[in-house]
Amino acid sequence: MNDETVGITLVVASAVGFGTLGIFGVIAADAGLTIPTVLALRFGLASVVVWAVLWHRGTFRLPSGRILAIAFALGAGGYATQSALYFFGLEFMSAGMVAIVLYTYPAFVVCLTALLHPERVTPTLVGALGLSIGGVALVTGVDPVGVDPRGVLVVLGAAFAYSLYIIVSQRALTTVDAETLTAFVLPAAATSFFVFGIGTGRFAMPVGATAWGSVLAIAILATVVPVLTFFAGIAKIGASRASIISTAEPGVTVALGALVLGESVSVVTLVGGTLVVAGVILIQREGTA
Repeated sequence: MNDETVGITLVVASAVGFGTLGIFGVIAADAGLTIPTVLALRFGLASVVVWAVLWHRGTFRLPSGRILAIAFALGAGGYATQSALYFFGLEFMSAGMVAIVLYTYPAFVVCLTALLHPERVTPTLVGALGLSIGGVALVTGVDPVGVDPRGVLVVLGAAFAYSLYIIVSQRALTTVDAETLTAFVLPAAATSFFVFGIGTGRFAMPVGATAWGSVLAIAILATVVPVLTFFAGIAKIGASRASIISTAEPGVTVALGALVLGESVSVVTLVGGTLVVAGVILIQREGTA
């Protein structure tokens, strides 16, 4: 296969991996695992594997103290907040619906960009923002199966937190590569959940094959594999194309939710999800124009 085919395959694999997160999250919750337990182990195990991979490649680098501080803030703050709200949202809505609502995060990036740099906002970005908001409004207003207004608010909070994470990390990436930054964001997020879980008495090691299986799947299949394949895909086809291809993620979650968890999928959900993804694609294309 040529580089383009390999790159597309890697990014699709990444989207599928990330798309399984909500599915395994539901399974973990059904197994009795708390959110702090799942996320502490997710990021802790993922940190070990990512560090091992980078060390084996010979690409592990210790960044400057400034970058380490930024990575800690990103992991313990932005990424931890986004992840916690995402899993909390699974308690109110189907995995597919959570994935769709979370994918409004590029719209939040546009809004924040408008506040910080109004000159960068174009009519295309405004239209893309309208598509994303319209998609969420459609699935929420018509009230299809799998939607809870509380869950929508929670996951919109996750999307907002993720948009902040992206904006701050983009500045950090001017002086450090993405894999290195991720290698230090992950343990920072793990530490925050370990501390919170132990401090609140909500951390407990998994018991049983289902509990451990879901945790390992979240850490490896839904975190390490998609992170590394996405970066590898970017090296082959570029960040802009990779970002557009990765919009397959919510579709993967909706499909797996229906197949694995038996979640109902209405026509309104599909239309609303399509509008959200269309908005994301427009935003990605405009960003590379």
